[in-house]
Amino acid sequence: MKIKSFTALALAFIIAAACTNSRQKKPTVVATTSILGDAAKVLLQGADSVAVVSLMGPGVDPHLYKASQGDIESLSKAKLIIYNGLHLEGKMTELFAKLKNKRVFEAGKAVNQARLINATEFGGAYDPHIWFDPMLWQEVIVALSAELSNTFPKERDLISKNLEAYLVKLNTLHQNNILLLDNISESQRVLITAHDAFKYFGRAYNIKVVGLQGISTTAEYGIKDVSNLVQLIVENEVKAVFVESSVPVRSIEAVIEAARTEGHAVQLGGELYSDALGDANSEANTYLGMFQQNVL
Repeated sequence: MKIKSFTALALAFIIAAACTNSRQKKPTVVATTSILGDAAKVLLQGADSVAVVSLMGPGVDPHLYKASQGDIESLSKAKLIIYNGLHLEGKMTELFAKLKNKRVFEAGKAVNQARLINATEFGGAYDPHIWFDPMLWQEVIVALSAELSNTFPKERDLISKNLEAYLVKLNTLHQNNILLLDNISESQRVLITAHDAFKYFGRAYNIKVVGLQGISTTAEYGIKDVSNLVQLIVENEVKAVFVESSVPVRSIEAVIEAARTEGHAVQLGGELYSDALGDANSEANTYLGMFQQNVL
């Protein structure tokens, strides 16, 4: 009995080890942000032979993110690396430059440059938050599907099928956004946030967007920035301001307090998702879910 038990246990260890080795050998797509990771997962849905990993989890600010040793190891082993570019992952830029022998997809380069928003305050670069216009994001998704198909040719038909279905969902999302936001009067079409991440959203849906901090959260804000924002709030009778899940709430709380001293009560309207998706238990754990939660 003891010999049989030992044999069964040894067999279990062998099977477990084989499974572990199989998982280790599975080609991996590594994305920097959870938003890009979601895009890859959607296009590769059903392709069990490929794993998708996102380096940055819920609530993580990509502007400030520094790659860990584990991240570097994951990137070095990746079959394909996906990153946003346009200086979003500011502290990882040098790392991407060193990965010359790796297959790399830069989302920002997939977008027609004429449709990018110039951000002179962001080192003369473009606004990197391109996912906040679903029609612009379609350009990224189409280009990414081509890159994935070239990287994993056996999954080409599956990727094509997933792409077709996802483009329909992005169009539906865009049309639903228009219907919902059209209910807001023109005088109230002002969105004030802690971090200026919603310019593409504002352009797509005719909403004036103002952030306390600049395009990047590395930018510092001062008393004058708070004062100017409060003046805008009072003049437009703004009722609520918002903070993002990846930005500390204290920044926008300073604006709320300053508005009160001017005799104008403004509420914290809640938390928006900007540079990261929500956690696995939230309804914002996918790109479509995140967008719907923001608009609702």
